[in-house]
Amino acid sequence: MRCPNPDCTAVDTNVVDSRPAEEGGAVRRRRECKACGRRFTTFERIERAERLMVIKRDGSRVAFDGERVLAGIQQACSKRPIEAAIMERIATLVEDELHRRFAREVDSAEIGRSVAVKLREVDPVAYIRYASVYYAFRSVEDFAAEITALQERPPVGDHPTLFGEGKPKS
Repeated sequence: MRCPNPDCTAVDTNVVDSRPAEEGGAVRRRRECKACGRRFTTFERIERAERLMVIKRDGSRVAFDGERVLAGIQQACSKRPIEAAIMERIATLVEDELHRRFAREVDSAEIGRSVAVKLREVDPVAYIRYASVYYAFRSVEDFAAEITALQERPPVGDHPTLFGEGKPKS
């Protein structure tokens, strides 16, 4: 592992500490450069050999991109009291779930549904923002109907524990 210090960039490092991360989906390693002594953290994750293809609404297919999922989540959570780590965790959970459920192709609607379910449990405002795009709200009545449904079916509360947090702030 190359030292991230721009003045060093040596390749000889020692692993100082190693522990599971992301609920066993990764290994976090604390390293120290033998040349300059700088400490840094690396993560080891499984590289998926086969790319999952997304079937878009128009029927075209594109490679799944977890960064696009994260960007959508970040946009929905903009200016909300939601930590970046929680947004990243949602994106990771969605990606892992999709890879478990689908071998080669997944409909874009499944991705949207999965994100919406998780956002609903974390923050109602972020959920409504995301749902407005995902469900293609066309009127104020569409927003009102979804808000009413959200009030009638409050989040069940099981997802916040997946993130290692208590009940989310609204």
